Amino acid sequence: MLLIDFQGEDSVSQKNERTNKMIGKQSIEFGKPVWIQGSASIVGKKEGQGPLGGLFDKVSTDDMFGASTWEEAESALQKETVQLCLEKNNISIDDIRYMFAGDLLGQSIASSFGLSEYNTPLFGLYGACSTSALSITLGSITIAAGAADKVMCVTSSHFASAEKEFRYPLEYGSQRPLSASWTVIGSGAFLLSDSKNGNDRAMITAVTPGRIVDFGLKDSMNMGACMAPAAADVIYNHLKDFNRRPDYYDKIITGDLGYVGQQAVIDLLGQKEIDISAQHMDCGIEIFDQATQDTHAGGSGCGCAASVLSAYLLKQLEDKKWKRILFVPTGALLSKVSFNEGNSVPGIAHAVVLEAVR
Repeated sequence: MLLIDFQGEDSVSQKNERTNKMIGKQSIEFGKPVWIQGSASIVGKKEGQGPLGGLFDKVSTDDMFGASTWEEAESALQKETVQLCLEKNNISIDDIRYMFAGDLLGQSIASSFGLSEYNTPLFGLYGACSTSALSITLGSITIAAGAADKVMCVTSSHFASAEKEFRYPLEYGSQRPLSASWTVIGSGAFLLSDSKNGNDRAMITAVTPGRIVDFGLKDSMNMGACMAPAAADVIYNHLKDFNRRPDYYDKIITGDLGYVGQQAVIDLLGQKEIDISAQHMDCGIEIFDQATQDTHAGGSGCGCAASVLSAYLLKQLEDKKWKRILFVPTGALLSKVSFNEGNSVPGIAHAVVLEAVR
């Protein structure tokens, strides 16, 4: 096991406290927790009608968010979510050293256009639907390294802009198979800090960045099956790195697998004699009511895991209903170009250990 000291201008005692460890093959354990001081979530009308509707900070009655195009709508959504997070935590954008942000659109235009007015150093990210975990992972590492005191991690997705980007414009009226998931209109923003303030929502104690995993699947209407192998891979390697059993966690929560992907990830881990069926839940399953909302396989999109984490998962940790969870958003790494050229749909997932504040 290797020890890495990421030092700032700390005292000797603080240096010891900040000792971070590389664990196993691909994990990092933080010597000092990174704190989620606050968060915000905004969703669209359909999401507000789902089982978690009463938990989101805001449910918009206008899926256009006052804009003239779907892309501008998503930018407005992301910008508003960041502002809400700042207001909830009584800080200004000047208190944020870096922003980590991304979305599903080409060149991450929802983030670049939505966040430009904040005039804050930005790390633009693309991890498809895993972007919430990607941003939190990189933001946490930056803070743990002593390179920042406060960072903002944010992502978003929009059903209409995603359909236009990856499939067909809504006006086409294409049929959706039962394996298809519904891209969530939603955004989640998270304020990470190097210090505890007494109102923190959770602690980030470790991360396991994931690998690209490609089983050769080519069905862009079955994202759950395409992403499940990556989820299984990072969960397996996380448990192996830390020598933990699934029941170490109250919940192991994937982001966007839906009903099809949920069974797939359980089966794939079962082949390695790891049973997560008692602990597993999926944000894409939780956010919609499959029986009444006609969302087929469940929810997906960058905003799915992000909004559910902010509105629901962190609340369970705050209320001490859960002690510790493994948060594993998943992403499908495709584009219209790669798909139309006959390429497969690789997946990626990142795991974040979130614990109740002690």
